[in-house]
Amino acid sequence: MPIYEYCCESCDHRFDILQKITDDPVTVCPECGGSVTKQVSSTSFILKGSGWYVTDYARGGKSGGGEKPVAQKSEAGEKTTAADAAAA
Repeated sequence: MPIYEYCCESCDHRFDILQKITDDPVTVCPECGGSVTKQVSSTSFILKGSGWYVTDYARGGKSGGGEKPVAQKSEAGEKTTAADAAAA
């Protein structure tokens, strides 16, 4: 079950609640009875394994798409990458 973070609009009391996804959100502050808003917080899980690392997609260059250079053969029979072909 996820932990949801709330903040009271009246007294700024912050609290966490362990709830099911299907449960109704909390609307009343347990400290002062004021209205609360659900906060957005960072998650604690990390995606591991091939394809999930930041370095797998964060390639340098202007394309920003994380594309790997594709080796191609030129007419002279030498291998060139897509970046070399685009520069030519």
